[in-house]
Amino acid sequence: MTTTDPGVRRSEYWYPEDKDRAIGVLNALRAYRSAEVAMRKRTRDSMGMGETDLTAIRYLLEAERRGHAVTAKDLARRLEVSSASVTALIDRLVRSEHVRRDPHPTDRRSVIIVPTHDTDTEVRDTLGRMHDVMMEQAEALTPEEARVVERFLRGMAGALRAVDQAPSAANDL
Repeated sequence: MTTTDPGVRRSEYWYPEDKDRAIGVLNALRAYRSAEVAMRKRTRDSMGMGETDLTAIRYLLEAERRGHAVTAKDLARRLEVSSASVTALIDRLVRSEHVRRDPHPTDRRSVIIVPTHDTDTEVRDTLGRMHDVMMEQAEALTPEEARVVERFLRGMAGALRAVDQAPSAANDL
């Protein structure tokens, strides 16, 4: 029961009053998410990119580190965008000199999308400190704490994916 009496605990948002531990965890998760969203916006702003551009760059850098060649079709699939949208994205990233188009190493009819050396350096410079402090926090956990946090976060991700896949109650009307 929500009340203004200072001796009675006020419920949080729509959660029942007897869920203090869960409410605390969810509020901490929201605080993390807000901080992450703000950090991602600062990163995009400092690099002069949109969210999709930055996601594409991160994917291309990861693929390059793994030795995987990425085509426009691969990138479109990863970003879940149309071929026209990925072409416009690649054109924009080529103009800003974040990526280049190179001949495919095994298919002479195809091209691959490759991040430039300067892009790798820029991303490392922009995100390096953030990754360092995040790693410090993760490394400060005991092995058991790390397992619990990982299990919880994977469970939350799975729960949210399941909600997205569940039929809507509105569809039952």
